[in-house]
Amino acid sequence: MKNFRITRNTIAAALLGLTLTVSSCVDDLRQEPVTEITAASLYKDFGNYKNLLAKLYGGLAVGGQSGGDGNGDIAGIDGGFSIYTRLLYTMQVVTTDEAVIGWNDGSLHEFHKMIWTPANEFSNAMYYRLYTEIAYCNEFIKNTTDEKLGENGITGENLNEAKAMRAEAKFLRAQAYYHLLDLYGNVPFVDETTFGTVPKQIKRAELFTYVEDQLKESEAELKAPKANDYGRLDKAAAWSLMARLYLNAKVYNGTERYADVIANCEKVISAGYSINPSYANLFLADNHVNNPENIFSVVYDGQRTQTNGGTTFLVHAAIGGTMNAADFGVNGGWGGLRTTKAFVNKFEASDNRGRFHTDGQTLEINDLGNFNDGYAFIKYKNLKSNGTPGIHDNWVETDLPLYRLADIYLMYAEATLRGGGGNTATAIGYVNALRTRANASTISTINLDFILDERARELSWELTRRTDLIRFGKFTSSAYLWPWKGNAKDGIAVAEYRNLFPIPTNDLVVNPNLVQNPGY
Repeated sequence: MKNFRITRNTIAAALLGLTLTVSSCVDDLRQEPVTEITAASLYKDFGNYKNLLAKLYGGLAVGGQSGGDGNGDIAGIDGGFSIYTRLLYTMQVVTTDEAVIGWNDGSLHEFHKMIWTPANEFSNAMYYRLYTEIAYCNEFIKNTTDEKLGENGITGENLNEAKAMRAEAKFLRAQAYYHLLDLYGNVPFVDETTFGTVPKQIKRAELFTYVEDQLKESEAELKAPKANDYGRLDKAAAWSLMARLYLNAKVYNGTERYADVIANCEKVISAGYSINPSYANLFLADNHVNNPENIFSVVYDGQRTQTNGGTTFLVHAAIGGTMNAADFGVNGGWGGLRTTKAFVNKFEASDNRGRFHTDGQTLEINDLGNFNDGYAFIKYKNLKSNGTPGIHDNWVETDLPLYRLADIYLMYAEATLRGGGGNTATAIGYVNALRTRANASTISTINLDFILDERARELSWELTRRTDLIRFGKFTSSAYLWPWKGNAKDGIAVAEYRNLFPIPTNDLVVNPNLVQNPGY
């Protein structure tokens, strides 16, 4: 049983304290909660806190306030398209060699072609989704300061728990800002003290420092690794995101922080996580059970989290052609996601991380809109490790890992190669532990290009690929091409400004403090 459940009831309860409709970031970030039951009254009763916190986690998992993403959080886009994890997949994976998508909904086709504009509704939805998450977190943090907790009579063990919850909210806000700094660069800034003001634009390097500071603050009050409810954050999650932040520091602020990557990876490794013996089981419907590898996952249960995003999207959208949906524990496929030959060719034949459906599929992609062009990639399933299907044949209950030990191993190895002070033999041992599990051949030496490819093999479709390619100088350049990069069949370089997405035009119109990213 999953301990921390995101339910429609808890979301509804949380919404009593905050009402948001996203049309422009400025309006949302200036908005004070307006409800018949005020936030102040909700926070007087500690019994409400877990429900209020659940809304913050729910912001990662679902897209609306009713089943199937109805009553969506983000105006102007279908609730099923506007889920945090689904939008992040679109921008981090579909833009790369790891995936193409066959649908022609709106401007969705622009991502793999790398021709998006400031009018792209999906990029804009991601931007507004992140600020919606920040607004919810700000509200929680504002009402759980030490002063507020004292005024509300929160004492004893409840006080300790409230402070830990506040740390979780700080982490979730820092994570949203991390994605903003990674995807958009210089963005509007708002925290719990800035209600009612027009947001100022913060420089990317300054936002890096803010995210770093917030993660350190949250780490101090988060529970010890594995001491929190399943599906909630702990210190190991903070160390994991800090390692990821530091790994990309040179991109974000021009400063190398590889020694800090090593230090945070070592903290996670020392916390007692271990590699799950089965790679495939990491992505099944019972991946929350006896899984020593996952550090933090977005929780889905097939009943209370009925969404067309998350793993429901990742399972259904990857099924089409001659594939049998029942083999994946669901009632049908959506015929959308496949992968490119550049990705397929990274795997040796024995590597069980490279599972492809080839029957009726061609390796070459002549038509992005034809599901049969490109191999289908098999990763997430709505089946349990014993072969039985999940509780619902449409809504998938597989949890989506955001941070897991394999990523920590690979960050340690990369930071070691980049001069962070790690031990090379240890790094090779970590890489071989992953390759041995995958039934791939072991290696005796490593270099950076190998690590980039190994990250693709190990972390495919786990929302990291675009960031990795940018760090290696291969996302926009001619140094690495894949089919239909730059809207050319064999791939071409694109302008370097596409390492960032554009600020939505709506926000530029209403907020005079904002300047558009170069190139747009």
